[in-house]
Formats: sequence, structure tokens, C-alpha cells
Amino acid sequence: MPMANPITIILIVSLMFSLFNRSLAINRVTYNVLDLGAKGDGKTDSTTAFLKAWSAACGSPGPATVYAPPGRYLVKNAHFKGLCENKAIIIKIDGTLVAPSDYDVIGNAGNWLLFEGADGVSIEGGILDGQGTGLWACKSTGKSCHSGATTLGVSNSKDVAVNGLTLLNSQMFHIVINGCDNVELQGVKVLAPGNSPNTDGIHVQLSTGVTILNSKISTGDDCISIGPGTSNLWIENVACGPGHGISIGSLGKDFKEVGVEKVTVKAVTFKNTQNGLRIKTWARQSTGFVRDVLFQHAIMTNVQNPIVIDQNYCPNNKNCPGQISGVKISDVTYKDIHGTSATEVAVKFDCSKANPCRGIRLEDVNLTYKNQAAKASCANAAGTTSGVIQPTSCL
Repeated sequence: MPMANPITIILIVSLMFSLFNRSLAINRVTYNVLDLGAKGDGKTDSTTAFLKAWSAACGSPGPATVYAPPGRYLVKNAHFKGLCENKAIIIKIDGTLVAPSDYDVIGNAGNWLLFEGADGVSIEGGILDGQGTGLWACKSTGKSCHSGATTLGVSNSKDVAVNGLTLLNSQMFHIVINGCDNVELQGVKVLAPGNSPNTDGIHVQLSTGVTILNSKISTGDDCISIGPGTSNLWIENVACGPGHGISIGSLGKDFKEVGVEKVTVKAVTFKNTQNGLRIKTWARQSTGFVRDVLFQHAIMTNVQNPIVIDQNYCPNNKNCPGQISGVKISDVTYKDIHGTSATEVAVKFDCSKANPCRGIRLEDVNLTYKNQAAKASCANAAGTTSGVIQPTSCL
């Protein structure tokens, strides 16, 4: 029996996929929040309408879309609970979701918008405006204020996608990925002033298989922060500034803590940031670790601390003076890192006396300070170099 032509097989398979995808599109049901009582006037409380739309989509036996047309929708803290009938829910936002301007309304809820157990959910487009300026002002006075809410929390979920979402002025963190598996964030924009407190752009913890691509983050804290229990994290083509850079940590606050491993950060830029590529651990005993990390193709422009490992983190000198970090840092590579430092010391490895940094690798690192050679500072750090290294290695 003659074998089928390979081209014919490819065409048949392509046609089958096309028909399958078309079938999914035809069978997808859409729940428009306007039909469920939402108003896009920025004043009417539309929380119930969004929760109704989510509930209907979650209970749908087939793929479903929650749709927010152009407009401004006032939404109070909303918890979108999972364990849904289907694993193909799209949240399509063509407008702006606005948090209450009075931060007391959300209070200490922890999250403004929380997706929990929401396997297979996709969030597409739109703007989330956290209206955090009032809370920031309260914090600046030294008064007792709410800690603030994360704008978008994704917790205990898998196979999640966030595409083309813009987040503005969060009360606290903009996005937190917690306890998740296989999450992709692409084309995300975060915009908050450089002096806004605790407004990390994206925070990842206790999660595996998270990918952050093609995003721009301007904020008052870490552009991306990487917490305990993060593994197989891929960050690529991210622009950071203003902000505190891309940070692994702080780690080691608790004695029993899961580690961070298999982190790749590629093709990133930092402009006028406090830090570039940072690893930060508390100066206290811990079972935590950092290992198998690659920082590659980074451009620094006027960055205060382009490359830094700080294992003596002890804010306000409380709960850690006189202690030594137990977090073990090993196998960290810095490859093709270029640009300018805003301070004379462009590379600083301040590692633990009890647990020195091991396997630090520098390859083609060229950082300058005021058009002159910058300096490097090392304590308890061992490793190797290759290629052009400036400042001169102190490993």
C-alpha cells in the first residue's frame, strides 16, 4: 500500500486543527458584564456584575468569555474562585477596572482582584487602576495605615495566561503569582511613580513554570521580585525603570524556607534604577537556598547597584543583628552585562560568612562609572571569570 504524501498529511492535520479551533470558537459563550448590571461610568459599583459573569462562565460546560466593553468600571475587592466546570475561561477587558479611591473600602483584604484555583484562565487586555495614591500619602505621614492590597493576585492555579494587561498605581504589589504552575505573562505594563511604596511590579513565589515576556515595568519597588519556592522561572525582554531592579529575595526571613532554583533572566534593561540584578537574603539562620541562576544580556543605564548579592539584609536592625545568613547561594552566572553604574562600586558580592557564595561566574561584564573603570567588592564569594571583565574581578 503506497504511503501518503507528507505534504498531504500536513495539510490534513492543519485542516483538523483549524476545524477544531473553529468549533471551540463557535461553542464559546460570552457573558457581557453590561448585561448583568455593570455600568461603565466609573461611579456605579459593578462588583456584583463581574462576579455574576465569572460564576456563569465558571459553571459553563464549555469555553466561556467574561467581557468588559470600553468604559470605566468601579469594582471593589472581588474573589474569583475556581474549581470551574471548564478550563478555558477568557477575561476579555476592553475598558478599565477602577478600585475605590477610598482605600478604607478595600482595607486589609490583601487583594483587590484575586483569582484562586482558576485553572486555564486567560486575562486579555484592559487596564487595572488601583488608585493607590491615597494610601501612599497616608504611609508617607508615618501614621498607622492599611498595608494595602495587591491589584491582581493569582493563587493556587495552573495554565494561566495574562496578555496585554496594563496596571496603574497599585496600593501595594501590582501582580502576585502564588502557588501556581505554568503561568505566562506577556506584554504587561506596570506604571507607578518611583517613590510609591511597596509597589512591586510582579512578585512570584511558591510557583513553577512562570514565564514573563515582553513587558515594561516602572514602579517604586522591585520591578520583579522572586520569593521562596520559585523554580523554572523565565524572564525575557523586560524593561525596568524606575524601580529597584529584578530581585531574588528577600529570602531567609523564616528558618524553614523553600529555596529558589532554575531562574533565567535574559535581554533585560535597567534605566535609573536602584538595583539591576540583585539577590537579597536576611542575616539570620535559614534552610533556604538560591542555585542555578543565569543573568544574561542585560543593559544598565545609570543604575546605582548594577550587580549585587546582599546577604546582610537587616531592615531597621531588628530581629537579625549579630546573625549570619543561612541561605546558600551557588551556581549564579552573569553573562554579557553592559552599561553604566551611578556609583563607583558596580559589582558587590557581600556573602554570608557561614555560607559563602559558590560557583559565581562572570563572563563578558563591562560596567563603567563616570566614563571610568568602576570597582568591584567581594566578601566570602568564590567563582570564575572569562572574557572581558570590567570592573576587575574580586572573586
